[in-house]
Amino acid sequence: MRTTLDLPEQLLFDAMKAGHIETKTKVIIIALEEFIRKNRIAGLKKFKGKVDLDIDLNQLRNRNAGLSG
Repeated sequence: MRTTLDLPEQLLFDAMKAGHIETKTKVIIIALEEFIRKNRIAGLKKFKGKVDLDIDLNQLRNRNAGLSG
C-alpha cells in the first residue's frame, strides 16, 4: 500500500542510523511492528498477579533435575 507521510527528516535518518537500516520503508515497518509488540506486552502486563496457573515450581524443578543426573 502506498501512503504519503510528512515525517521529520532528521528523525527518520536517526532511526535508520540507530537500527542500521538502509531504507526508509524498512525503518517504518520495523517501527510499526515494534509499536504493536510493545502494546501487546503492555496488555499482557495487566494480567500480572491476576492469573493463577496452579503450577508447583518446586515440583517442576525436581522433575527436570532428575533428567540431568
